[in-house]
Amino acid sequence: MPFNMNLWKVDHNGLKELPKSRLDSEERLEEWIAYDSNITGLDILLIGRQVVTYYGGRIDLLGMDSEGNLVILELKKDKTPRDVVAQTLDYASWIKDLTYKQIEAITMNYLKCSLKDAFTDKFLADIPEEINKNHSIVIIASELDSSSERIVQYLSSEFDMNINCIFFDFFKEENQEFLGRSWLMDPEDVAERTESKKSAPWSGLYFVNVGDGKHRSWEDCKEYSFLSAGQGSKYSGPMKKLKIGDKVLAYLKGKGYVGFGEITSAAVMAKDFRLSNKTMLFDNELKQPNIKENKDNPELADWTVGVRWLKTFDRENALTKPRIFANQNIVCKLRHQPTIDFLSSHFSIEQD
Repeated sequence: MPFNMNLWKVDHNGLKELPKSRLDSEERLEEWIAYDSNITGLDILLIGRQVVTYYGGRIDLLGMDSEGNLVILELKKDKTPRDVVAQTLDYASWIKDLTYKQIEAITMNYLKCSLKDAFTDKFLADIPEEINKNHSIVIIASELDSSSERIVQYLSSEFDMNINCIFFDFFKEENQEFLGRSWLMDPEDVAERTESKKSAPWSGLYFVNVGDGKHRSWEDCKEYSFLSAGQGSKYSGPMKKLKIGDKVLAYLKGKGYVGFGEITSAAVMAKDFRLSNKTMLFDNELKQPNIKENKDNPELADWTVGVRWLKTFDRENALTKPRIFANQNIVCKLRHQPTIDFLSSHFSIEQD
């Protein structure tokens, strides 16, 4: 079962719980997602809306992730819970065989530009030579009945399907509206379970997105021996899963791999991260001071792990090549053997 979401408004020195309301039309929710798919918590490029299948159905929203895999987003709308699950599975049976040419046509119809250009603009990387190797299903609703939830969980756990549900809660106070989001299952766990059954054995190495940009800098990570993620629990949560002794490969989005190291300390809020010289991270001169944003909020603050860097490169010399492994997740297990072979020679990684 998903977590029940409650929302409180800070009112002077007290808290006021906001009442839940019924969204007057799920068409509005579809509009919001179409305008900004980030509200789903997924790093995807939307390539189609109301996509007509050969069987006469209409996929509400069709996306593509950074690995070139298709993502179905289907809203419950006026369908019964079981109908939306069955219908979404039917859509999945159709999209799994779509060719590049067919996906290109869907993209051109919706975005009025080529799939290649749209992908590059979104992910700052070339589109993979082979796309649609896998696909995932996301059912979006305000609620589902317990039977339908069990079906989705069963398909995920027993058949290793990348299927999940996002629940949006709607709150209203006078003329002000609020939207909250929760998942039926941890999306990182679902993706990892699905990937592990379809891919090579785990190498023992973790892929970690550096997150270089508005809130942190690779130069800071390199100089002060840390990795961090934050500005929401979706991002900081995976960082908390890293344990002392884990081997990590740091990836700079759009550039390539820039560091290989070993975790030396469990995740703490960035404001509490102490360097080897005993000084606090925030007491040093940082190239990206915005990492201090929301520093006192456990949900929004950056969470930081210590790293003993074994070898690093600056951003201009990041290691990359065509079809190298890249992923939108903050942390994931690296299983892609061609990438491991390529990086091993540069980082002097010993393979079993």
